[in-house]
Amino acid sequence: MEKILIIDDEKDVVDLLQEYLMQVGYDTATASSLHEGEQQLANFQPGFVLLDIKLPDGDGIQFLKKIKAAYPDTEVIMITGLVDREIALEALKFGAADYICKPIDLEYLSNSVLAKIITRYDQRT
Repeated sequence: MEKILIIDDEKDVVDLLQEYLMQVGYDTATASSLHEGEQQLANFQPGFVLLDIKLPDGDGIQFLKKIKAAYPDTEVIMITGLVDREIALEALKFGAADYICKPIDLEYLSNSVLAKIITRYDQRT
């Protein structure tokens, strides 16, 4: 079962994503700050991280860089309330698998995760 870590400080967003992802068969963990996210990343060892760009204790883009350096095979999907082309391009440049704006289209998110899982499977075979 694929593991997904959700890092976002908006409880409603976290609850929605966690409920949806669990319903479609993913194992999930959550964090509401970068500090918590760092601990969960080490303990939970997810294949995917859904990472908010703006968190109370730091910048999601900087954390994206840390994740990709320490866990290069972990896919990171940035989620944000900001529609900013420059930030989106920066996130993709530093290794984000996708950039999704809030309110989150759950079907799009599910397809984005599934596409990455299929790509990883194809690369192994």
